[in-house]
Amino acid sequence: MSIFKAVIPVAGHGTRLLPATKSQPKEMLPVGRKPVVQYVVEELESSGLNQLLFVTGSKKRSIEDHFDKDVDLLELLHKGGRQNLIEEMKYQELNVSFYYVRQSVQRGLADAIGLARGFIDDESFVVALGDSIIGGIRSGALLRRMIDVHEKHKAACTIAVEKVPPEEAFRYGIVEVGEETGHGAFPIKSVVEKPNAEEVPGDLAIAARYVFSPALFDAIDRTMPDKGGELQLTDSIDLLIRQGLPVYAVPLTEKERRYDIGNYESYFKAFVDFALADEKYGHTLRHYLSRKL
Repeated sequence: MSIFKAVIPVAGHGTRLLPATKSQPKEMLPVGRKPVVQYVVEELESSGLNQLLFVTGSKKRSIEDHFDKDVDLLELLHKGGRQNLIEEMKYQELNVSFYYVRQSVQRGLADAIGLARGFIDDESFVVALGDSIIGGIRSGALLRRMIDVHEKHKAACTIAVEKVPPEEAFRYGIVEVGEETGHGAFPIKSVVEKPNAEEVPGDLAIAARYVFSPALFDAIDRTMPDKGGELQLTDSIDLLIRQGLPVYAVPLTEKERRYDIGNYESYFKAFVDFALADEKYGHTLRHYLSRKL
């Protein structure tokens, strides 16, 4: 595998999760025992990616603090004999290097990724949205499949997709695909951001994970702002397709699921699922919920 770099956009305001996100990033909200963004980082590390760039914004400093090794805290835990908590802090030993750049003005996801140009140089790279967890039996399996497809097909862009109910397609970026070409890859014919009901091209939604070649940066430069003045990543991807460059979709398997921490309904569902799966407390919680319901 020749891809080692990943970009994690975390600059959004998280307004749909107010007031919980007034003073903390939504990426730092707990899901089970960990904040959302820790699941993302652990997924990337298990996929062989070891150079990670966070695209941050205002009030995001706690993300940097979370992944910074806290020597004083570890010493305190050692002195207190809290070995169980020391084990929980092992994420600080991940074999990754962290980098940070700030998106000072909210100009859309494509603009945020464009800030990574100097970090990426002339290499292919992964983009993993910092507010979405990919749950499954094997962490990182989806990204490894995507990278494999991306390299075998010499793609400009490879996108993770998941099936969604047709009546909910208007909430997502939706892709239209052709026939499978092997290796679990489907060529993408078109991509539409939050389509109107009458123009939905299918039921496959973009699932917050991407692999890009450096060609993306030229497409971002040519992307026109939307009505809100933002640069949409789906518009940049559409330009790659129109240019005739190979763009592929890799579906999530039945045992994989995307948890989008974008609103309270999805956040509550994610927390419940991960809490129920907890090795120590899941059994007790299941009994509690059975009685409660």
